[in-house]
Amino acid sequence: MSMDLSDFTIVKEGEAEILMHAKNEVFYNKSQVNNRDISIAVLRTFIAKQKEEREAKLSKRRKAVTKVPEKDASEHVPEEAPNGSAGNGGVSNGDCEMQEKAHDEEDEACAVSEEVVKATEGKGPVVVKAPKVLEALSASGLRALRYAREVEGIGQVVALDNDKVSVEACRRNIKFNGSVACKKVESHLADARVYMLTHPNEFDVVDLDPYGSPSVFLDSAVQSVVDGGLLMCTATDMAVLCGGNGEVCYSKYGSYPLRGKYCHEMALRILLASIESHANRYKRYIVPVLSVQMNFYIRVFVRVYSSASAMKNTPLKLSYVYQCTGCDSFHLQPIGRTMSKSNNNLRYLPGYGPVVPQECSDCGKKFNMGGPIWSAPIHDQEWVASILTGVKSMKDRYPAYDRISAILTTISEELPDVPLFLSLHNLCATLKCTSPSAVMFRSAVINAGYRISGTHVNPLGLKSDAPMDVIWDIMRCWVKNHPVKAQPPEQPGSVILSKEPVLQANFARAVASLSKAQAKKIARFLPNPERHWGPKLRAGRQITSKHISLLGADVVNNLLNQEDGEQHDTKNNLNHEDGEQHDAKNNLLNQEDGDQHDAKSNLLNHEDGEQHDAKRQKTEEKVDENHEPAS
Repeated sequence: MSMDLSDFTIVKEGEAEILMHAKNEVFYNKSQVNNRDISIAVLRTFIAKQKEEREAKLSKRRKAVTKVPEKDASEHVPEEAPNGSAGNGGVSNGDCEMQEKAHDEEDEACAVSEEVVKATEGKGPVVVKAPKVLEALSASGLRALRYAREVEGIGQVVALDNDKVSVEACRRNIKFNGSVACKKVESHLADARVYMLTHPNEFDVVDLDPYGSPSVFLDSAVQSVVDGGLLMCTATDMAVLCGGNGEVCYSKYGSYPLRGKYCHEMALRILLASIESHANRYKRYIVPVLSVQMNFYIRVFVRVYSSASAMKNTPLKLSYVYQCTGCDSFHLQPIGRTMSKSNNNLRYLPGYGPVVPQECSDCGKKFNMGGPIWSAPIHDQEWVASILTGVKSMKDRYPAYDRISAILTTISEELPDVPLFLSLHNLCATLKCTSPSAVMFRSAVINAGYRISGTHVNPLGLKSDAPMDVIWDIMRCWVKNHPVKAQPPEQPGSVILSKEPVLQANFARAVASLSKAQAKKIARFLPNPERHWGPKLRAGRQITSKHISLLGADVVNNLLNQEDGEQHDTKNNLNHEDGEQHDAKNNLLNQEDGDQHDAKSNLLNHEDGEQHDAKRQKTEEKVDENHEPAS
């Protein structure tokens, strides 16, 4: 390659290497190595599962084709019922749904049966096409290069960016990574939204990782992915998603956030609800396989399916959240519900409400309402187990193995059907009491007959299916054994403790009070690998001293010193030019001063001469008068 490598820094991550210019021209974020590693792990699992699903489906359809008896064409033509009764007339809504679903399955079977017949006509086994991946916002192209070089069985990887400098950097990095990258990865200068809209149902995997909110890309992304494909989406606008600007979140995602301790998990569920909303507009729906909150962003992995009948279940997966303003009590209000009919069909109805009174039954305060959020499971535990197994079997190929294995281990132990979580320390802060140990509190919940687990979002978070009145009864029993100082009667904690507990808590240690990872002392929450670990500057931003908290003092000082050196050289050149101009100016001034001095001297001499002559003449006249003879 004909380029001067001295202008670039080689960055190696996994099996890919990229060239980064000394200036901040193209965005590269070192802390996103966790994101890229876990994406590769999920992509490997998806390719394996997709292959199994396709082979099973093709095998099933081969059998269906071979078992079709040869019948006369007349037997396949249904007789037309009188008065058009063969249509939808006189058929109930549920029967229509069943017929619609059956027709969808028949059409799908017919569409692929031709493929099976062609493949089985002496041409050997069916060759499944390699998955095609779209990285919609590629920047330097590092993610696309890692996909191409590290994920086996992957096909073409299309890297897009609407910045000309980024596309040039991506193409340069593709060439720098050799023949495998050149064969599999292609880079285009294009608007990702337009490109995805003009390539519908084309990509098996669509990856969205913008610098900020992905909301503007979701509508086109859910159309670009194939049926059963994988959509991977990152959101880094956590201040918006976590309740800092609720009105902005509603405008972008169609949901209002609440500033509870569970705000990061609520951010995950808001993003899932938004993706589902965009998918529903095209008779599609999503199935989350993994949803992760890491560092300063959230990352979701969902599969997108097409089905008009299954799409009707969406209201059952969404809920509003009522959060008490006085205590930590929260309640979920489902948007929809179903009712079984006599013919085993389902009828979709609006949810019952309200689930809470006007004032909190625990402390008497008002409720804030947020949502709607995704209240169905956000992980597929079978997928999580497969991903974790794959990561452990290839630990040397993941630069961030320790971090992603810890996160996946914690996720594997979460209760999948419990939305949001409680914070034990917040409960104690409300009551102004000392905190019981997590093992004691978990034991009390388990001994009361309920389930409880941790959460990957917060080390102090606890997920439980126990209702809030049971939680507060456990805390009342704890305070009885560990008294607190008297508080003003209007305080939420005072109102809660004024009631006698209905449930008598048992704090004896339960067997399941520690998870398997905790029992084995497996690290689940690791510290940051280095100082100033977090999002870096957007490409093209000028680095100043205010960025020390992001980049670190050493990095900022080196860059500023480098800029100061360049400015110093420029200033020296300017000083040199100023010196030349000064010399020229001095010469000109000296010459002009000399000319003026000569002219002035001549003028003065001339005037002095004239004055001298006049004075001499006057003196002579006076002398003559003094020596004049007397008359």
